[in-house]
Amino acid sequence: MQKSKIGTLEAIMLVLTIVIIHTILSLPRDILSSQKSASFINLIYVGIIAIIIAYLIFKLFKNFPGLDIIDISEFVGGKVFKNVIGTIFIIYFIVSSSLLLRNFSESLKIIYYPMTNIIFIILLFVISICFANRLDFNATLKTNLIILPIVLCSIIFLFIANIKQFVPQRIFPILGDGIFNTFVLGLNNLASFGGIAYLYFLPPLLKEPKKMKKIFLISIGTTVVYLILSVSTLLFMFSFFATTNEITPLYNATRYIEFGNFFQRLESMFLLIWILVFACYLSIVCKFAMNIFKKLTNIDTKKPLIDIFGLLIFAIAAFPKNLAISQKFETNVYPYLVIFIVFLLGISILVIANLMKRKQSKLKQN
Repeated sequence: MQKSKIGTLEAIMLVLTIVIIHTILSLPRDILSSQKSASFINLIYVGIIAIIIAYLIFKLFKNFPGLDIIDISEFVGGKVFKNVIGTIFIIYFIVSSSLLLRNFSESLKIIYYPMTNIIFIILLFVISICFANRLDFNATLKTNLIILPIVLCSIIFLFIANIKQFVPQRIFPILGDGIFNTFVLGLNNLASFGGIAYLYFLPPLLKEPKKMKKIFLISIGTTVVYLILSVSTLLFMFSFFATTNEITPLYNATRYIEFGNFFQRLESMFLLIWILVFACYLSIVCKFAMNIFKKLTNIDTKKPLIDIFGLLIFAIAAFPKNLAISQKFETNVYPYLVIFIVFLLGISILVIANLMKRKQSKLKQN
């Protein structure tokens, strides 16, 4: 049983993977679109709030050692409520990852495979995650443990290598469209920390539950740093990213990297490692969704679910008629799903559960 548990570093990398995938695709573009020159200040602001929220979630979980949000939902409202919450999280994981797969596949099609049907690109990813999920979950996590640090280093490298292209004056006016837009409307950018959703399911999976606080704070803190690096790279390089519909803005930044005559056009190398980490991301999401489904239905094995969930991801990813529809979901719907499901619903369940636990303790004392 201990072999199937997740180590501390693996857990941190798991949470980071979720955010890094959104960062590679369109997250920096969306933040720049809404905040413009205030993006840097806004990310520091919402980043501090996200770290506080992560710490709050850790404190709320302390009274329920070894339980995840599904177990706690059953404590709060019984099996019916547990099934409702579990279903909500499954839908959230599968739909968001499927449409993200569509966007990433569209990016690959536009950049390298303009004559290829988008269905075949999506199918390659689905086949890869079905194969990966037939292996032990730790195999995926260990692969991710190798690939993600390379991706993180690539983002740092992207920032450093492009410093000569930076125009620092683009950070002005430092509050962009004003205080209200930066600090009130800008709270919408809390959706950037969608990886917090996976923190709700980590406690029973950890090898060292005592390090849960470390996992929560380091994963979200590192997320803040990498979001700031990514957005700063684009902010200082491109004045037009506030309004552009560039699919993968970070990929565009890789085209400017040059080190003499021997190291040019490095974007293919960046894209390769991004493809690998995206496959890891899909495998992780699918595994969590299957774990929830197994917990709701009490089935003995997840193997029959692998192909079913793979087909479900494929169907949802192939459903939008064009890229504009899937991009509209990511820009206009996904942020509100994160805020409602991850922050409002998840934290509300934990708060109610803690109040009920406290009430039970008082009744026992009396």
